[in-house]
Amino acid sequence: MAIPFVYSLRSVRQRYASGAVAVLGIAGAVGVFVAMLALARGFSSTLTASASDANAIVLRAGATSEIYSSLSLEQVRIIQDAPGIARGKDGPLVSAEVVELATFSLKKRGTDANLQVRGVSARTLEVREHVRVARGRFFRPGLAELVVGSSVAKNYAGLDIGDTVKFGGGTWQVVGILDAGGSVFDSELWCDATVLNQVYKRPENLFESLTVRLRSPADLQKLRDTLTSDPRLTVTVERERDYYEKTSGTLTALLRTLGLLVAAVMGIGAVLAALNTMYSAVAARSREVATLRALGFGAASVVICFVFEALLIAASGGFLGCAAALPINGYTTEVMNWATVSHVAFAFRVTPGLIGAGIAFALVMGLLGGVPPALRAARRPVATALREL
Repeated sequence: MAIPFVYSLRSVRQRYASGAVAVLGIAGAVGVFVAMLALARGFSSTLTASASDANAIVLRAGATSEIYSSLSLEQVRIIQDAPGIARGKDGPLVSAEVVELATFSLKKRGTDANLQVRGVSARTLEVREHVRVARGRFFRPGLAELVVGSSVAKNYAGLDIGDTVKFGGGTWQVVGILDAGGSVFDSELWCDATVLNQVYKRPENLFESLTVRLRSPADLQKLRDTLTSDPRLTVTVERERDYYEKTSGTLTALLRTLGLLVAAVMGIGAVLAALNTMYSAVAARSREVATLRALGFGAASVVICFVFEALLIAASGGFLGCAAALPINGYTTEVMNWATVSHVAFAFRVTPGLIGAGIAFALVMGLLGGVPPALRAARRPVATALREL
């Protein structure tokens, strides 16, 4: 025979003070858990949003990112004629690119931060179809002109249309603002690759990477086989999405690990609070439990009753913690991308999956805090408890 759930609901209401402590403890742990995972999810999503399954990136063999790669102009010419690469009316859709770091001042804090300056070809917008010029115009080849990402224009001083900025020994004119759909390119400055090489006094015919548009996503393997078997080349070919997932992996894993550690520490405190609440409930209701057992309710019913109360408290804390984390959804912050040593702006992403994980985390804490007291209540001798009446 099962104890009516209404009995548990009334018991929780009567002990609202101690229950509130447990609810707040669980809510705090869940809120931190969801917030930290939303931070990691936002960073990872920003980098993967930069990629297209129809694009591939070519790097020097062994290079883990663009900054460690180099390709000569001769190699670029060989690569762009390979099978599997899409062609436009003016030739193959490829963009030979160089990257440099430059320091700029943040508007709010007044401190300096590194940004990645990407030298691209004039055809890069054809290769990266999700990137467009939101305001102003694209740079003209051969001139020291910049188009800057929307996050850069918003967060950094002196980088709006019409501004003149000095870095790398050159003077640049900002002529446009990019909209890259919240991807990492919103945190970059783009210019002509040849001009960037000249300003930084680099070899003019040397590039870090080559981004190509495939005729179809299935053509990646054909392109890879062709390039890796060519004795004139020593390169690796990756799908663009795989490349950005890899470059985000280390920091994403660190953020998740830190989030789990902090949430675990807070969760221990929340479980202790739940244990205290449920043990107090068992002590205060020992006569009630004995009476229920004498009326024919089994030990299993008692356990289920107390576990249900613990889960009710935990679920309340879980929903409260998730609700507290919801306002950070879409909040923009910046972090150093270790793969490029540059700052990347991204938004927290509180997804339905993270909400579900937060509720599940709360229920686990509820079980840990509710099962031991429930077992104690069920094992208490009925005769001993009845003698206390």
